[in-house]
Amino acid sequence: MSSQSTQSKKCTESNYPRWTDLTAFEGNVLYAIARLQGDEETSYGLAIKRVLQDLYETEINHGRLYPALDDLAEYGLIEKSELDKRTNEYELTEVGYHLLRERIDLLADAVVGGDSA
Repeated sequence: MSSQSTQSKKCTESNYPRWTDLTAFEGNVLYAIARLQGDEETSYGLAIKRVLQDLYETEINHGRLYPALDDLAEYGLIEKSELDKRTNEYELTEVGYHLLRERIDLLADAVVGGDSA
């Protein structure tokens, strides 16, 4: 979790977050949500946790996951909605999708070896 105050995390048009504003875990949470959405699965907490546990090959506790989800929502990268009385669903926002896409392009560029356009 970053040392920024919650208020400064709020995403506005002039304050879009960058990948470097996220912790590695928060970036992986974005990946997990995108993966679930890509597989057309509901991206609720336990499903996100399952994807992360496969990625990390270890137990992910709620005390780590849910604060990261809250931070990402405050950044404006995901949207939280009520699925039922006990379960929330999380979806990438346009900003979240764009940030993840930029990261993918940057990593692909590094593997391919620079600008190939």
